[in-house]
Amino acid sequence: MLLSLRPHKGTDVKRQRGEAKEHNYLNFEIILLKLQVIGSGVSGLTSIKCCLDEGLQPTCFERSDNIGGLWRFTEKVEEGRASIYRSVITNSSKEMSCFSDFPMPEHFPNFLHNTRFLEYLKLYAKHFDLLKYIQFKTTVISVRKCQDFSTTGQWIVITESNGKQVSATFDAVMVCIGHHIESYVPLQSFPGIEKFKGQYFHSRQYKTPEGFEGKTILVVGMGNSASDIAVELCQRATQVYLSTRGGSWVMSRVYDNGYPWDTVIHTRFSNLIRSSLPWTLLKWVTEKKMNEWFDHENYGLVPQNRALMKEPVFNDDLPSRILCGSVVVKPIVKEFTETSAIFEDGTVMENVDVVIFATGYSFSFPFLEESVIKVENNQAPLYKHVFPPQLEKPTLAVIGLIQPLGPIMPTAELQARWATRVFKGKRMGMM
Repeated sequence: MLLSLRPHKGTDVKRQRGEAKEHNYLNFEIILLKLQVIGSGVSGLTSIKCCLDEGLQPTCFERSDNIGGLWRFTEKVEEGRASIYRSVITNSSKEMSCFSDFPMPEHFPNFLHNTRFLEYLKLYAKHFDLLKYIQFKTTVISVRKCQDFSTTGQWIVITESNGKQVSATFDAVMVCIGHHIESYVPLQSFPGIEKFKGQYFHSRQYKTPEGFEGKTILVVGMGNSASDIAVELCQRATQVYLSTRGGSWVMSRVYDNGYPWDTVIHTRFSNLIRSSLPWTLLKWVTEKKMNEWFDHENYGLVPQNRALMKEPVFNDDLPSRILCGSVVVKPIVKEFTETSAIFEDGTVMENVDVVIFATGYSFSFPFLEESVIKVENNQAPLYKHVFPPQLEKPTLAVIGLIQPLGPIMPTAELQARWATRVFKGKRMGMM
């Protein structure tokens, strides 16, 4: 067990957030658990907060010099950290994107620019006094089981800061590094790309539309980044093409009667209706609703997996840009030449200047041994998307490694809340 109770003569020592207080009415000494949190983005911050709520002692290691993770824009891509473009705004409304115990300020708009969302995270960290638990510019080198892990569940963690490595023992570890760090560019799937004389890069490298004036640009992919970048660049470029393998449902942030989409869809009543309908009928209703804004088939965007099988894309301007011809939808690229792209339908796009691969991300845990978590085909076998099931003791949790159909913030908070209670021993079925 992580939490141990020992008989204590005379007075009891009750520890709360590292401060010892004496009481005469108890006869046990409560041993405070030391928790390690890796990363100080959305998942890391709520993990620190949940540790404190449970009376645990967290230490967070952050490799950069500030909090925010994905939501902290920088002019240049930083190694080992997620990267966003300057114009990114949230796809979920502020009502759904806040943590349960800290609403967003009333003057914030419904959908937030990344600078506003980062401001919210800073307000959250300040309100709950989380910064004092974070060690910045500290990289986690390795997380290894102690020799007596089968009985203690403890971990030896080696970190590096200013060229100096330090080893420490922790009772439990919360991994909060996200899954938008390692670019996935399957160049082997694009024959001839090595001959292409233009510029090509992953969307992770994209920051602003400056410098793309007058160019012919091909964006490969059909996720949120691909559609955002295509719409933004078409206002500067000569022509933008959007190449998609399987299409996607495209939704507007503005939904029925002008309300944010998630305040309409994510309600108890809507969930009751969805859970009551047979799958075939639910699929038909969903497809019909998705096509109310525009008929995806007419735009070449019908997803192969149809309804409910893929996260939708949120873009308020893409349909109009397609109608105006400034964004042209194309099928998957079959082959590249020195200056052109040949598509699966036989059409050819000549004089291509830039190719942007918005082909997603892969993830890994370089500081963990494969015996702890083995990632295969970009999948990690985690119980309830949190715990490695093969561990003798459930003292390592991965927070935020999930793609919910909605905001990650409340999801990560629930994961962190559950994990810290497991660490403390409140969920005996897991121990």
